[in-house]
Amino acid sequence: MAAALAARYLARMNRRLLAAVVLLPFAAFSSWVVWRHGYFGFLSLARAEPWALQMLLDLVIASTIAIVWMRADARRNGVNALPYVIATIALGSIGPLAYLVLTPRRET
Repeated sequence: MAAALAARYLARMNRRLLAAVVLLPFAAFSSWVVWRHGYFGFLSLARAEPWALQMLLDLVIASTIAIVWMRADARRNGVNALPYVIATIALGSIGPLAYLVLTPRRET
């Protein structure tokens, strides 16, 4: 029993660490891009390039799936998902990454 709990704890910490390792440089890079090109700079590229539009649509679909997952997971863990949902709508994958790093998990 203790070994199983320890294994779950390590797996959870590894997921959090991995999410943090991705979140920090990605958030820094995203901030730099927004600073250089503006918050809506991607729209001009999406209008001009089919691949850019495809990537934008893919991000919207993936973000929607992430929001659905976060809301269900937050409900199970007694956490308010609203800040992370708003962050996902405003910042894309930074919202779910922050959720993975910052949300405490309920022991099962």
